[in-house]
Amino acid sequence: MDLFQSMRVFSRVAEVESFSGAARDLAMSKAAASKHVRALEDRLGVRLLNRTTRRLSLTEEGRLYYEWCRRIQADLSEADSSVARQHGEPRGTLRVNAPMSFGIRHLSSAVPDFLARYADLAVDLTLNDRYVDLVDEGYDMAIRIGSLEDSSLVARKLAVARRVLCAAPAYLERHGRPQEAQDLARHNCLSYSYARTNPGVWRLRGPEGEVSVQVRGNLDANNGDVIRAATLAGSGIAWQPSFIVGDDIRAGRLEHVLPRYGDEIGIHAVYPQTRYLSAKVRAFVDYLAGRFGGRPSWEEFA
Repeated sequence: MDLFQSMRVFSRVAEVESFSGAARDLAMSKAAASKHVRALEDRLGVRLLNRTTRRLSLTEEGRLYYEWCRRIQADLSEADSSVARQHGEPRGTLRVNAPMSFGIRHLSSAVPDFLARYADLAVDLTLNDRYVDLVDEGYDMAIRIGSLEDSSLVARKLAVARRVLCAAPAYLERHGRPQEAQDLARHNCLSYSYARTNPGVWRLRGPEGEVSVQVRGNLDANNGDVIRAATLAGSGIAWQPSFIVGDDIRAGRLEHVLPRYGDEIGIHAVYPQTRYLSAKVRAFVDYLAGRFGGRPSWEEFA
């Protein structure tokens, strides 16, 4: 029989000194209540109750066992309450992984604002551009940009961005402005080496659908801000997310090249599947969705 249920029944019998009263309180039959107590006595090899036709009373062993049952039930109740509070209010440490450029440019200001709302919460934020295994590496959640391939994770879309072609005005004055997508093959193109597809082939979406262009250049980098810096210096043409170069295009430091070509990319929060999502993950995901949802500031260049 269920040991904890038997302990619960025994405790109630001891408190009301009646099998009938305990059975009524616990919504079971008198026979079932008696069976639970007998099962405990058989398991322990002792008699817990003195039974007479007039009343029930605890044996010496029964009084000792009753005290232990009360402590165990109180501890379990406290454990339930503690976990429920943990689930209801964000607390503890939230471990987050995010791409380097997005983390520095956008999470660096978002996280302090978020933490100001929750005194009992801490954030452990790791930035890198490699793919991490959330479960194996102990992360509560991650920010992922672009296509999602791991179907074992739950994903929530936070915002959108676009990949756009851009270059410094000085570079375009020296080398000319491309008029068609295939003109990019004659330019110095700066590529992101962690792209899921071949970084030497840019797949651009335009009015005629997807166009693939074989590109070459003198810089491949695994970080978008390195490419941005080279683009600002006039080194070539880049195909970069708007959350990295949108401000530069709006300010005129970079020029939007071939604006009819682009590629929308999703920015997602991902986390392992679980029946009960922790309060700290839910709070951070809701906060980021509110902060970056709608039309993000990085899209205001056009």
